[in-house]
Amino acid sequence: MKGREQKKELSREQREELLSTLEARFGKNMQRHQGLAWAAVQARLAAQAGKLWSLFGMESTGGEPDVVGLDRESGEYLFFDCSAESPKGRRSICYDREGLESRKEHKPANNAIDMAEAMGVELLTESQYRSLQELGEFDLKTSSWVKTPDDIRKLGGALFCDRRFGHVFTYHNGAQSYYSARAFRGVLKV
Repeated sequence: MKGREQKKELSREQREELLSTLEARFGKNMQRHQGLAWAAVQARLAAQAGKLWSLFGMESTGGEPDVVGLDRESGEYLFFDCSAESPKGRRSICYDREGLESRKEHKPANNAIDMAEAMGVELLTESQYRSLQELGEFDLKTSSWVKTPDDIRKLGGALFCDRRFGHVFTYHNGAQSYYSARAFRGVLKV
């Protein structure tokens, strides 16, 4: 996707199916967004076609995006990937392009930062990941790359998180590492 302009529009059918899926998920998981109304979220989405395209990318790679709150500074709704395990369509990837290019052999197909950028989302921060874990139990068998602070990344490292033994853990790996059970979770502000 990188290097060429991609049309970021959904067909009417794709849009309707996505909105139906998002509305059903919103209604089924009210504990994630108490005090928020779907009609207000839908109105915001209707005005921002590019955001629907990003949500479609989150959904089609297995992320199961859902509203998890409101950004107090911007007033935007926050959509996080809420799949029980890390999104299947984003697993077995390095952290970023530099990590990917540093591999001499057995290179994965992609990396988390480029995939997120292509989808129009950002990786969850460690703080956002911990907030997500307050809404349920995620990544009991998998793990997710999270946005890594520059000082750690400059030294070759990258962070990932998971939930084990009833606790949320943050770990580190070399940014070139990849595992079949590790993907990334995205955030989209609408």
